[in-house]
Order: sequence, then structure tokens, then C-alpha cells
Amino acid sequence: MAQGSLRASSVLAGFFGFTLPLMPVQALLLKVSPSAARRFPNWYHKNVCRILGITLNVDGAVVSDKPVLLVCNHTSWLDIPVLSAVAPVSFVAKLEVGSWPFVSALARLQRSVFVDRTRRQATGEAAGEIAARLKQGDAIVLFAEGTSSDGNRVLPFKTSLFGAVTANGSPPENGSNGDVVVQTIAIVYTHVRGVPLTRADRPRIGWYGDMELTSHAWGVLKLGPITATIKISPPVPLSAFKDRKDLALKTERTVRAAVLGVLRGRPDDPAIVPVEPSHEIRRHKLVSPQVRSEKWT
Repeated sequence: MAQGSLRASSVLAGFFGFTLPLMPVQALLLKVSPSAARRFPNWYHKNVCRILGITLNVDGAVVSDKPVLLVCNHTSWLDIPVLSAVAPVSFVAKLEVGSWPFVSALARLQRSVFVDRTRRQATGEAAGEIAARLKQGDAIVLFAEGTSSDGNRVLPFKTSLFGAVTANGSPPENGSNGDVVVQTIAIVYTHVRGVPLTRADRPRIGWYGDMELTSHAWGVLKLGPITATIKISPPVPLSAFKDRKDLALKTERTVRAAVLGVLRGRPDDPAIVPVEPSHEIRRHKLVSPQVRSEKWT
């Protein structure tokens, strides 16, 4: 226990010592060089992952020559530095994140898009901002489950969240962000200190339900070095999807199959066909209370 606390204290000291001097740098870049402000968080989070002791096993790559919507599963607050270390990205986050101490400052510096899902008009405003950002060539991350899980499953994707990405529920036509592509990212935390995580161990990294962020982060940092496996699908034009429901269903199937493949130790097995939640579960959103509370988005 003492060794874990010492490690957590050292990691936190390293994190704040590295982060605090760089926050004004990113704030300046946002004003003078938007392209540099887009790239700088990627470099920063690569170093943050080193400080946290996170090893990334990445299969695939995020396209860099097109605007891209990245549809991901969501397990932990660790997903933020992990995804940001993979590519220059920005996140779609729920409005409440913008009021969290310190976290809100980091989110704004990374140009996050905040969505107030309690107001339909606000969702439309967010859709306009996301469309503008995609037109600028950004990579936008959407946690399509709308909450975080315990890491042992992928929750049903919420089609409503895709309404902020598609115009009037339909993909953009050519000439209106028609070059936007979609890629899925599956994140699975597989090892701690080089030891494979079991189904019982994996929820120790997952941040879900009513877990308090500070105490959970302290516990995760005490665990030791963590390995994350990230599978990135090939790009598909956004215009290839019929509507937001089609987009949600197909990306969910891809992410679910990828997560299941990693959990079973067969990440490249095309024979894996995941069992999807039943229609009744989708309709009533009957998910476990452990994974019902909403986090980042």
C-alpha cells in the first residue's frame, strides 16, 4: 500500500509539474496559431501517458488528410489522454464538464465542444459548431454510449448523440462536409504491471456509476503501469450512412466486435460476432445501475 501511494504521489507531482507551465503555452497557441493549437495537445498527451505509465498498443491509424468523426466506447477518464496521445483530437463533452475545476480548463484548452442535451436548441447549436470544426479538418471524438462502463462491455449507442453530427438526422451531402469520414476506436485496458486483467479486475480502471473522480484517479495511479489496446477501423465516408440511426448501429457493431476480440485475446478474428443488446434493452435503456451515470458526454 505504501509503495502504491508513493507511486501515485510521484505521478501526480510529475503530471502537475509538466502540465501547469504548458497551459499558458496552449492558451497562446489558440490565439496565434490554430493549427499548432490542434497539434500541441497530441504531443502533450503522449508525454502525459509516459508520466502516468500507460503503454499504448495501437492497431490502425486516424486519417490525417480528412476531417474525421471518431466514434468510441468509453471506460475511464484515462480515455482522454489515451485518445489524445493517438492523434490530434477534440472531444464532444456534456455541458457539466465545462464547470469541473481544473478539468474544465484542460477541456477548453483542447477545444472541446460542450453539448447541453437538456435543451434541443443547444444541441442544434452544438451541431453547427461540430460541422464548422469538421469543415476545418478537425478530428472530433464522440463517446457514443453517452456514459462510461466497467470495461467489460459496450453499452448501446445513443442515436440522439449522432444528431449533433449529422444535419437533420442525415449525413451531409457532397459539398457540405461531404469529405468527412467516420472511424471507430475500441479501447480496452488489458494489463497492469504486465499482468493480464481479468473480468473481475477490469472495473478497477473503469470510472462509472457514482464514482468520485479524485479518489478513483488516486486508486488507478496506485495500481502501477497500465497497458491499453486501441483498435482503429479504416475510414468510411460519412455519406455512406443512411441516417444517424444507421450510423449509430453500424459503428456500435464495429466497436463491440473489436472490444470483444481484444477481451477474448483474438483481436483479428473475423469470426467473432458479438451478441447485441436486445430490442427491449435498447428501447427501455435497461442498463446496470453500475453503468448508468453519465460522465464525459
